[in-house]
Amino acid sequence: MEKKPLIYFLCTGNSCRSQIADGFLKALGSDRYEVQSAGLEAHGLNPHAVQVMNEAGVDISAHTSKVIDPETLNRANYVITLCGHADEHCPTIFNKNAVKWHWGFDDPAKATGSEEEILASFRSVRDAIKSRIEQFLAEAK
Repeated sequence: MEKKPLIYFLCTGNSCRSQIADGFLKALGSDRYEVQSAGLEAHGLNPHAVQVMNEAGVDISAHTSKVIDPETLNRANYVITLCGHADEHCPTIFNKNAVKWHWGFDDPAKATGSEEEILASFRSVRDAIKSRIEQFLAEAK
């Protein structure tokens, strides 16, 4: 049996954006890909990310926030950063055949205002990430 390509989503804290991307790709394309996510640091899973993903029908409540694992990084087929900080500071030693992409999204954890305004920011980023995942799945063969 052929191994599935590994997609490794990276961001600063592995609490929001990379978790959302991980959740959507697992939900929409897990039959085609192995999916993992991590951060430069582990900030814990953001409860707002869990809430807005539940609204979208994807449960990420069992996910954990992890730090980049060099072994996983080295066997990844795709390394996808979701924030500028991770793009700039991601370890550069990884599988030379891996495809590295940067999909930059605003950090919803930095949103301010009322609870509804903060959730609106999370929903906006969630929807943008889902759209990008759907585009990836449509283009990848």
